[in-house]
Parts: sequence; C-alpha cells; structure tokens
Amino acid sequence: MASGNLNTAPPTSSAKLGSIDTGFSLTATEVLAIIAFWTILAVITAASRRLDPRVELAPSIASAVATLAFIEYAIWAGFTIPIVWLSSRFSLEGGLKIARVIFFIALGVAVAIFVDSALAAARSHFLPFPTGRRFPAGGSRLSRLEFLDDLMVYFAVLGAGIARDYFVRYRARLEQATQLQAHAAQLEAQLALAQLAALRNQLDPHFLFNTLHAVSALVERDPKGVRRMISRLSELLRYNLEESHEHETTLEKELELVRRYVEIMEIRFQGRLSVEAELEESVKQALVPSLVLQPVVENAIKHGVGDREGDARIVIRARREGSQLVLTVTDTGPGIKDEPAPESPGIGLTNTRARLSQLYGSAQSFALSNAPAGGAVAEIRLPFHTRAEPEHPFPTER
Repeated sequence: MASGNLNTAPPTSSAKLGSIDTGFSLTATEVLAIIAFWTILAVITAASRRLDPRVELAPSIASAVATLAFIEYAIWAGFTIPIVWLSSRFSLEGGLKIARVIFFIALGVAVAIFVDSALAAARSHFLPFPTGRRFPAGGSRLSRLEFLDDLMVYFAVLGAGIARDYFVRYRARLEQATQLQAHAAQLEAQLALAQLAALRNQLDPHFLFNTLHAVSALVERDPKGVRRMISRLSELLRYNLEESHEHETTLEKELELVRRYVEIMEIRFQGRLSVEAELEESVKQALVPSLVLQPVVENAIKHGVGDREGDARIVIRARREGSQLVLTVTDTGPGIKDEPAPESPGIGLTNTRARLSQLYGSAQSFALSNAPAGGAVAEIRLPFHTRAEPEHPFPTER
C-alpha cells in the first residue's frame, strides 16, 4: 500500500524569497561586451578627433590623439569590472542604503581623480607643450575640478552595474518563485495522496471488521457456512494484499472484489440475498477508485436486507454517459426515510465521498435517493478514463 509519506525537503535553492544572494560572476559574453564597448567608443572618439574639420593636426599629433583615446578607454575598461563587482557586492537593495550611497560617491571621486591624473600624465608624455609650458599640475587641476567629466563617466558605469545587479536579482527571484510554486504543487499533490492513503487505511479495517462480524453471527448455527465464509474472507485478504494498492483500479477488478464480498453475505443471509451486476462491455476497463463499490453495496445490504423480512435483491449497474461513468447500486429495501436519520453516516460512505472528492474534485458526484420502483439507489458519477489515457481529462481543483 502506498505510504503517502510527505517529502518536506525544501527546494534546491536554500535562499529565502526576498533575500537573494546572486554572488558575482561575469560571463565570457559580458566580458567581451565590455571590451567591445570601450574599444568601439575609443575608435569613434579617435576618429572624431582626427577628422574634426575645425582642427588641423600634424601626423604625429594626430597619432598621439588617437593613442590617448585608446589609453583613456582602456583605463575605463579596466575599472569597469571592479565597479560592476562593487555594485553587486554592496547592492543598494541591502541595508545601510545611505552609507552605501556615500561609499559609491567617495569611490567615484577617487576613481575620477585617478583617471584624470593618469590622462594628464599621458598627455604630457604624448603631447608635450612647447618649451616653458606644461600641463597644469595635479593640485591645480583638482582645484579647478577637472575630474568632473571622469566622475560622470564613473556614474554611467556604476549605473550600468546597478542595472545589471537589479536584473540578475529579479531573474533570480523569478526562478526561485517558480521553484517554490513547483515545490508547493508537489507538496499539495503529496498531501492529497497522503489523505487518500489515510482514507484507504481507515476503510480496510472497517471492511475487515464488518466481515468478521458477519462471520461471528453464524459461528454457532452454521459451522459449515462459517468455514466457507472464512475461506472467502482469506481470498479477499489475499486479493487485497497481492493486488497493487494504487488509488484506482479497473471496474472489472472492482466488481470481482465485490463478488467475493457478496459471497460471504449470501452465506450469512441464507439465500435471502440476491446480487446482480449489469454493465456495458465498453466500461469494464474504466478506472474507478479501489473499494468504491464495496461500501455502497454493504450499505445496501445493511438497509435493504437487514431491515426487512423476506428476500432482497441488489442490482449493480454501470454505463457510460458521454464523458462520465455512471455507477448505480439499487436495493429493494424500505428506501430512504423522509426525516433525517439521527445517526451520522457510516465510515464506508463517508470515506467514499471523501475519496471521490480528493480524486476528481467537482467532476464527480455521489447521491442517495429513493428508486422509482421502491427501495433506495446510490448513484456515483465520475469522469470516464482508462489506463490508456496518461492524464485525467477532468479538473482536479476542489
């Protein structure tokens, strides 16, 4: 029998939703994109400076201008990866937002001053001023805020890093949410299976105890009949143990189980009970919940035979109506009284209703009513499906 144990292991990702640690790892494509971006920008800048019609440049100066453009953007290419790393390592999504903003601004000023100083030194080397003139010294450049242009470039790179960090975290949240949804669906399915297993486990001893009670009723007055009943009971138990304990079985096998149970009841009632089965050939391989008919037949025997004198007849019918399988159990007893019964429904019928609801949701129904010709009729409707169909063609929401 399926145990229905719940597997409560968490999803493969141990991070909690809303606390995403994406780490940092630039892909090869991203590294190549960074290099390509700054290279293209260097080429465009060098070409625009060289081809500017407003400036006449000597060949040596034109070459120096192009070289300086490549040096400038090579420096920024080198700074881009650390800046992107810092934007991920000290994400603004974390705590201490004001402190992190101050940190990034201070870092930007330091980086801008460094880049400006490096470019000033490179210009002094490649484009020396005439004798007696020099590029402004570092201190004077700093006082005139010459580094502001480079600070703007830093903020542009930082903005790109922050945007990437937000995108990576957003994608990680989507993946984690998908994993949690899949895990929740798995837990829901396991819970449903566990509930079904619990109902089945409750039904099995109920079935056994009622059968043993029927056996005990004949111990003194019909020992031979008791031996036959015990033999039939052993066959039932063997059948129940050896057969697969899936939640569904074919209607043909379900009727075979009912037949063995009915043989025990026929011995008990000493010829007063007659049970017949009428079913269409096309529905024999239809899948039904295991042990779905036995409690209904048991209830019909209890009220249709035990509550009256004389012979009693029970008819089990099965037919297909469109996409539904219709099972009915009709007895010739006194029928259902108008006033409600004071006692609560038995375990068998209660579990039958619960299992039908668990398996098929709103696509099933179970009803008890009075038969037109007298007696009571129990009708079960459920989606018609066979093992050839890999999935249930009906909704499972409840």
